[in-house]
Amino acid sequence: MAEEIRINKFLSDAGVCSRREADKYIEEGRVTVNGVPAEAGQKVTAADAVVFDGQRVSAKGPKRVVLAVNKPRGVVCTTAEFKGEKNIVDLVNYPERIYPVGRLDKTSEGLILMTNRGDLVNQVLKSSREHEKEYVVSVDKPVTEEMLDVFRNGVYLEDLQQTTKPCRCWISGEMVFHLVLTQGLNRQIRRMCEAQGLRVRRLKRVRIMGIQLGDIPLGGYRELTESEVAGLMNTETPKNGGGRKSTGISRADHRSRRVVKVRR
Repeated sequence: MAEEIRINKFLSDAGVCSRREADKYIEEGRVTVNGVPAEAGQKVTAADAVVFDGQRVSAKGPKRVVLAVNKPRGVVCTTAEFKGEKNIVDLVNYPERIYPVGRLDKTSEGLILMTNRGDLVNQVLKSSREHEKEYVVSVDKPVTEEMLDVFRNGVYLEDLQQTTKPCRCWISGEMVFHLVLTQGLNRQIRRMCEAQGLRVRRLKRVRIMGIQLGDIPLGGYRELTESEVAGLMNTETPKNGGGRKSTGISRADHRSRRVVKVRR
């Protein structure tokens, strides 16, 4: 007997969208199963005719694609289209359907992952994994160790009524510091800085787990190597000293990288 899986997982595994997006599309009536509108939670098999926006969805799915993208400021990280907004999907303009893993604020820049595999999205976004994300933060006042000690021990955010988790950080310039987080509260870094009387002038993400932004040009991308993807799927969080030590990427992986500069 063919294996049954939930319709949202079927669409996610096929690379159509994330599970959350699948639920939305099902609610909107854009998905059918054997000619009948799909229902939330419905189970399907590979033998069923699953159709999304008029196109049959293959159970096997396309080749796995995982990109590291250098997002510019002013670009929104969503698959939806909003009038007057620059969309990350349109910016990259990849020949296959891909979507961002997580998000990066419109006013922030730097590393964001994009993929056509929902299983990878679910793996990376699991908050229980406490995956590291590293940022370079430029502020409007000189940075002191006393300020960073507050960040390291956790900052109480009054508007969220929540204290941030302890984190690692170090001074890298008179008004610049590196910050490594293992959580992703809404506008967390900006809120942490505001609580210290600092205003963020520039916020750039330079690492997600073991994946470094490196020399990817602004607005460009590169495909991740197989070992990098395997590292993302691993349940262990890399501990590499905030990106200042080895990332565990082999020389062969470095040679196989291909950076693409997006034409705008």
